[in-house]
Amino acid sequence: MNQAYQGADTGCVLFLRSLAVSVIIPVKNEEATICDLLDALLNQTKPPSEIIITDGGSTDNTLELIRSFEDAGLPVRLIREEKALPGRGRNLGIRAASSNWIAFIDAGVLPHPDWLESLQSAVKGDTDIVYGSWEPKTEHFFDECAAIAYVQPPSIIDGELMRHHFIASSLFRREILLEIGGFAEHLRSAEDILLMEAAEKGGYKIRYAPAAVVSWNLQPNLEGTFRRFRTYARHNIRAGLWNQWQAPIFRRYGLLAILALPALFFGSAWLLAVGVFWLTLLLARSVISLWRNRFTYQAPAARILGRILLLMPIIGCLDAATFIGSLDWLVIDKLGLTTGEEDVNSAIPDTAEDYLQREQLRQRKV
Repeated sequence: MNQAYQGADTGCVLFLRSLAVSVIIPVKNEEATICDLLDALLNQTKPPSEIIITDGGSTDNTLELIRSFEDAGLPVRLIREEKALPGRGRNLGIRAASSNWIAFIDAGVLPHPDWLESLQSAVKGDTDIVYGSWEPKTEHFFDECAAIAYVQPPSIIDGELMRHHFIASSLFRREILLEIGGFAEHLRSAEDILLMEAAEKGGYKIRYAPAAVVSWNLQPNLEGTFRRFRTYARHNIRAGLWNQWQAPIFRRYGLLAILALPALFFGSAWLLAVGVFWLTLLLARSVISLWRNRFTYQAPAARILGRILLLMPIIGCLDAATFIGSLDWLVIDKLGLTTGEEDVNSAIPDTAEDYLQREQLRQRKV
């Protein structure tokens, strides 16, 4: 339980008078991460005026842990909503917020101690939105290779090096969110992309805070990566974003299918040649990913070779998830032949790592 917040000094009071911020977090079954996140938020150099957590139907101890913070008199508010997808959860928090500024973060993510202060420091008189930065945790070799495969390296934004446009490291004027209409409530993922695109098209003033950093975990293995991106692929199409992700991948494999047609005349030997060509493409894409990240993840030659050997199956896994997820959309959403697991269990929130992994794959079009 947080101790430092209970002894907040007058500097915090002065801050709250100048810029009050409500932090909104959608959760479901986050007993392993919610306490660390709340402690990190309450111990910020400039803590929020309130933390609103919308629970979408947790069946573990998440609710009890959140209530322990409420019972301690800390500025934590719990909203329960059965089977609320992430957009619904965030919209409920926006409507319940008492502050004019809304910061978004997700369970499973940890903000640096000055995250909220850095977001607020970027606010000027005409500011509507501030995007902070983020970084993947790469404690294991698989994490490192996964980040290289589908996480965009930092780029120069307004003269600063950062990763940007991440909903779980952002600050919005509340009135802007209401004008845009909030988040789409029918999507398991991509609702954040739609909202951020709407904000850009709306001409709102956006600023960036490179020092406002959060860290997050990638999926630890191929199985988890496949499951997650399979879900992303389906809901990316539901959100109308086919051209931003799936289309380039389908074109690439469509070319491979055309190259395989002569096998009807030349037999399996031709298919073997096409298979070799496919592996060559995976190798080329792995090398390109390494080159893009040559400054972010520097390593000796032996480690680079090991990365290539793991990058190829990771990229192949992402491609497979894209195809199966697109097929899910056809069967579930287009033809209505069955129901998706996330439709039945619709309270699963789109976590920070969900957004990052899906958005980075979309940008990289690996």
